[in-house]
Amino acid sequence: MATEKTQYDDFIVKGFIISALVWGVASMTFGVIIAFQLVYPQLNFELPWTSFGRLRPLHTNAAIFGFALSVIFATAYHTVQRLCRTRMWNDTLSKIHLALYNLTIVLAAITLPLGYSQSKEYAELEWPIDVLIVVWYVIFFANYLMTVIKRKEEQMYVAIWFYIASFVTVPLLFIVNNIVIPAGFLKSYSVYAGVFDANIQWWYGHNAVAFVLTTPFLGLMYYYLPKHIKQPIYSHRLSIIHFWSLIFIYIWAGPHHLLYSPIPEWLQTTGMVFSIMLWMPSWGGMLNGFLTLTQAKDKIKVDATLKMMLAAVTFYGMSTFEGPLLSIRAVSALGHNTDWIIGHVHSGTLGWVGFMSAAALYYLVPRLWNSNLYSEKLANAHFWLGTLGILLYIISMWVSGITEGSMWRAVGENGELVYKDWVEIVEFLKPFRLFRAIGGTLYLTGIILMVYNFIKTIQNKDSGFVEQDLRIGVKS
Repeated sequence: MATEKTQYDDFIVKGFIISALVWGVASMTFGVIIAFQLVYPQLNFELPWTSFGRLRPLHTNAAIFGFALSVIFATAYHTVQRLCRTRMWNDTLSKIHLALYNLTIVLAAITLPLGYSQSKEYAELEWPIDVLIVVWYVIFFANYLMTVIKRKEEQMYVAIWFYIASFVTVPLLFIVNNIVIPAGFLKSYSVYAGVFDANIQWWYGHNAVAFVLTTPFLGLMYYYLPKHIKQPIYSHRLSIIHFWSLIFIYIWAGPHHLLYSPIPEWLQTTGMVFSIMLWMPSWGGMLNGFLTLTQAKDKIKVDATLKMMLAAVTFYGMSTFEGPLLSIRAVSALGHNTDWIIGHVHSGTLGWVGFMSAAALYYLVPRLWNSNLYSEKLANAHFWLGTLGILLYIISMWVSGITEGSMWRAVGENGELVYKDWVEIVEFLKPFRLFRAIGGTLYLTGIILMVYNFIKTIQNKDSGFVEQDLRIGVKS
């Protein structure tokens, strides 16, 4: 007897893919601009809305909540339907979510350069936009959960666990951190003050990295990596251990951002200890990814998507080693507030999030538009440009950050600071920051190549997609 084939809603997946491409190019373009502004201040143009202080939050919001969230939503809609073997609960809710979400990013792109900001890291948007976010998030989460509830597949694969953990925790973080008292249409004041406000902010800030830039992308890895190579994940048991240990430990690590601050010392120590403990689950996930990749290791040199997955898992391992290292008091004393932190953040965002996002998009676009990828050579060029860009970026920031921290702390024989003039240090760091800007430009060039490759692929839609088999011993 023939089985009924489920008709999935791929319109919504395509919508968020296009959203990711638009906001990805925009966010990284602003990132390159502000990188060059740090080297050549005249690029601020003496206009308030083009200054570094206005464009920097625009860059971070567009990158995290425009590009990364678009990828998360595209892959969440795509994976939940297939892993649950059922269509989304309500197609209309999906479309409303897509429209209101992109309206939010447009409003952010208008208000942030105009200076309307709550002045909280990763939470700059003012209260009317926050309310809009709550509206579309409730719509999305209800639709997602109802799809899981009505699933035809009884067992829930670990990828869904990572997505659900993200979608449950993010609103908790967002709402608690953004409780404000409105003082006008685009002005508000936080209900928190002093060290309590700082502690809430970095509980939110660190866990925004955890539950926006880590856990959903682990869910993405656990689905698209095995699917692409047509081999099972190396260890399902390890993936479950990875999930529960990461979820439990990550939420307590935020206070390591506030070492040497007025918050209680026991709280600082708690953040540091839990951060160090994060090495274990993080590297457990990294090893699971690496060992899964070994099942198709002979194909890595010819498959750009596989290269990006390998690089992404590598950068995940590097950044999740570096983060706990920077949470140690002695290391934090040297690195905190320096360029080293910028290098660490972008090792994770460009290497882990950026490459894993690109790999998922390279997997999805040909299949959804039913057309073979226009050019594998362009995809390989994207990979090498991106890799070189990341290495230039993070190595220059490592050197710059350690140099910067050492110059800040340098004390002469009489106990006075050796470098009393802060501008002197800034001038000394210019060459390193120029290399950072060049690295960012290379990475952006790779993204533009990817977008061009996708445009040409989509133009040839419905020409027929031929699946390649990456299993060892099986010819493509």
